[in-house]
Amino acid sequence: MKRGLSFVLSIMMLAILLAACGTSASKDEQSAQGNDSAQGGNSEKSLRMALVLPEKIGVNPFFVQMDEGFKKAGEEFKVDTKTIESTDPAAFEQNLRAAVAENYDLIITATFQAEDALKKVAAENPDKSFAIVDTTVDLPNVRSVGFREYEGAYLLGAAAGLSTKTDKVGMIAAMDVPLIKKYTEGFRAGLESVNPKAEFLVNYVGGFNDVAKAKELALVQFGKGADFIAGASAVGDLGVFEAAKEKGFYTSGQDTDRTVEDPEHIVLSQLKSTDTVAYQTVKDFVEGNFKAGAVNYGLKEDGVGLTYVTRDSESPLNAFVGQEVIDKVKAIKDDIVSGKIVVKDPLQQ
Repeated sequence: MKRGLSFVLSIMMLAILLAACGTSASKDEQSAQGNDSAQGGNSEKSLRMALVLPEKIGVNPFFVQMDEGFKKAGEEFKVDTKTIESTDPAAFEQNLRAAVAENYDLIITATFQAEDALKKVAAENPDKSFAIVDTTVDLPNVRSVGFREYEGAYLLGAAAGLSTKTDKVGMIAAMDVPLIKKYTEGFRAGLESVNPKAEFLVNYVGGFNDVAKAKELALVQFGKGADFIAGASAVGDLGVFEAAKEKGFYTSGQDTDRTVEDPEHIVLSQLKSTDTVAYQTVKDFVEGNFKAGAVNYGLKEDGVGLTYVTRDSESPLNAFVGQEVIDKVKAIKDDIVSGKIVVKDPLQQ
């Protein structure tokens, strides 16, 4: 009898313990669910940003590189990004307005090609944030991102002046407009700083896409004795490269490392880090540091540079330039960054 009573009591105690454990587990589960719900309730909506380009991404490395930096920032900072390419100026304004209608948090565009449309659209939408790269739009909701191209051009001019064997060097530039003076006059200043007796030849193509005209002008400069002719005509540089390959002179590209295309003749490239500024613009917006107004990037900010001097290249250094020249130009770069050498902005003189 006692044994039976003891057994029943044991069963009852076990049931009570199991019930208590079940209640505790249920409370823990409810607590965890409550925490998950709270976290979900506090989670912020993902930022959405659009890169609206005034032309299609293709042969112009300026836009290719910019798109890469934009997408890299999007992945790193968990931002929803969309790149919108345009076929002509009319399509660009439509695309810009579409990005506004789709309520993107930040809309980025680039170059003087986008100026007129952005001025209209940004003025009509003062509560929207915009950024434009490589030109200036003076509106309270637009960040204008510029470059001190003349610092990179100064390095290129110095390298050309130290490398030339004929003391005649040239540049095929896109157009005779203020923006391009940052290239031509920066190059001239660097050239004169190391080789004052060198002659500088400069010709203008009249546009950014005329390969045939750029080639023709490069051949003319070669005929005058230039052994180094820098390309500064956007897509037109392809014509300069063709002429260099045909005649055996040396040249340089712009924006990205073009030496990889023909290291025997394209021996340097003046760099413009559109990927850096696109990345930084997204980063600033995400971190709450985005402000309207003008900002600019030079050697100090890694916004501009020169192959072999500020960035390595996959291509071996051409003997026409040589390591001794690169070492001298690196010292010039350090002096510019430190402020020992001040390269004047041609547009402020």
